[in-house]
Amino acid sequence: MTTFQDIFKSSYLDSFSSFSLVDTLLALAAAFLIGLFIYFVYRKTYSGVLYSRSFNVSLIAILMVTSLVIQGVTSNVVLSLGMVGALSIVRFRTAVKDPMDLVFLFWAIGEGILCGASLLPLAILGCPIIGIFLLVFANRQQAESPYLLIVHLAEGGMESQIEGILAKQVKRMALKSKTVTGGQGKELIYEICPSTTDSGFVDDISRMQGVESAVMVSYDGNYAA
Repeated sequence: MTTFQDIFKSSYLDSFSSFSLVDTLLALAAAFLIGLFIYFVYRKTYSGVLYSRSFNVSLIAILMVTSLVIQGVTSNVVLSLGMVGALSIVRFRTAVKDPMDLVFLFWAIGEGILCGASLLPLAILGCPIIGIFLLVFANRQQAESPYLLIVHLAEGGMESQIEGILAKQVKRMALKSKTVTGGQGKELIYEICPSTTDSGFVDDISRMQGVESAVMVSYDGNYAA
């Protein structure tokens, strides 16, 4: 009668015979090259405030580690059960602030699974397709990203003049906040989308009589049309 111990020993010994050093090195090499491609796509499409090189490098590491784990899981049934139990106790506490970072994480994990499962043609075919998609749409999003224009007025009656200048220089404009301080002082916050990369209109507004300061900052939030 075959016992569980006999099955375990047989499966354990068979795992050595089914192990292929060439296949493992080939999968890891493909994972590394695909990880480099994801690395450059992420660096090219990043639109946040502070670029994190460590997160970008971790995408390559995640892809290679996932590929290695999948190779071990597919070579041994007993090991796959133990791997599921081990990974079920892992908790990731790091918050992903940008949804695009989550997309790159899933992309790296998915490519790692394909490389580990020896589905290299599918991994190589899907990698440039997803990369081109992200490059096209991410760059388009950066070109249309809005800005916040913060204007401090020493006196009232300047809103119409400021909005007249903005109407000629921006594609769209919306007053987001208006704060009245003291007697006549005001703070106006506009959400704008400039027509060009030239920000000279900010200098024109700051030189207007009655304007204390004008600041344009990048706005990383979601635009509600």
